[in-house]
Amino acid sequence: MPWWSWIVIWVALLALSLLYVVLLGIKLWRHVVRLGKEFSEASARMGNRTGGPDGELPGGAAETPLPEREPGWAVSSDPALLAEEYRAGKRRRRIDRVRRRVARRRLRGQAQSLRDLELVKANK
Repeated sequence: MPWWSWIVIWVALLALSLLYVVLLGIKLWRHVVRLGKEFSEASARMGNRTGGPDGELPGGAAETPLPEREPGWAVSSDPALLAEEYRAGKRRRRIDRVRRRVARRRLRGQAQSLRDLELVKANK
């Protein structure tokens, strides 16, 4: 193997290494820019958010008291109405749980869940 072949090999290795580092830098820059955009969107959503443990969460249920009913009233009621009441009760209980969890974590100084603050959509 002639002496100049070693120079060619090392130049090729250095050129490929430099190309690899440049491509990694470009990829890192794109990720940083995307992270910055997501952070600004999240901070904008957090700034526009009103409510919390004292107020109502966005998309929260109205504070309506449950009606007083006679025992056995559900036997002769409309099933669709009962199903809707059941779903509304589930939504109200879920929102109340989230509200209590946010308040409890705020009092304890714990980290908040992004789903509880509605910054990330829950997978359903």
